[in-house]
Amino acid sequence: MPKHPENEELLHQVFPNIASQLRGALGNIHSALNRIAPLEQRELDAQLDTSAALLYQSYYRILRVVNNLTDAAGLLDDTPLPLKNDDIVGFCRDLCQRCGDLARLRQQSLVFKSELSSHLIAFNEAYLERLLLNLLSNAFKFTPPGGTITLSIKVHPSAVELTVLDSGEGISQELLPTLFDRYLHTGRIDPAPHGLGLGLPICRRIAAGHGGSIVVASTPGQGTRVVVSLPNRQTDTVRVEDVGFDYAGGFNHTLLELADALPYTAFTHHHLD
Repeated sequence: MPKHPENEELLHQVFPNIASQLRGALGNIHSALNRIAPLEQRELDAQLDTSAALLYQSYYRILRVVNNLTDAAGLLDDTPLPLKNDDIVGFCRDLCQRCGDLARLRQQSLVFKSELSSHLIAFNEAYLERLLLNLLSNAFKFTPPGGTITLSIKVHPSAVELTVLDSGEGISQELLPTLFDRYLHTGRIDPAPHGLGLGLPICRRIAAGHGGSIVVASTPGQGTRVVVSLPNRQTDTVRVEDVGFDYAGGFNHTLLELADALPYTAFTHHHLD
């Protein structure tokens, strides 16, 4: 993204300052919600569980926006992400298994495809999880009931392609050129609850931090295909593991990233464990 002074002020100062103010208020809201509707009482009271689920969904949605605002400053950063060798096929398979039941709540099918049962490459698990959950969230939101979302892996000699394909409504051709900087085009920001247009730019930053790329192709009425290409390589660097920062603040990562796309029933007590 071109570096203009107004962009840098927005990303480095305005967005993080808004996020900081909201994060403090969210902490108080969560503490109060836990006191008003503790999990053990929700298990015994269906009406309380429903009310709490609606509040938790709203809480997760706001927290997701706050996280995106916080991370907006990183969009101008080109520093490589720390990577570790791991099984990319197993990682994506596990992610689909976690999201499968949630897709069924929307009356959708989530399918995983890979010709290989495992394949070792260097990637950042936390960041790649966030990228893929963001793409799945978009696919869920814009695919009608009865539709199918597919996450597939294809291994090439120099790259590993992760593809999220949906059978949804597609994206108009006039919107495609601004998908990755939509937050700068106020007239093209989707109405609530579809966010501020920061999700895909953050996905592109994560892909670039792996030394890879992300490409979107779509036709109205025929669905959308997003291809994330990662280098097919391993790292010789041994990472010293430390207690990392959890961007989700200890909350369920899957529910957090899919909060905009899921019905409130996904936030009833048995999904929050």
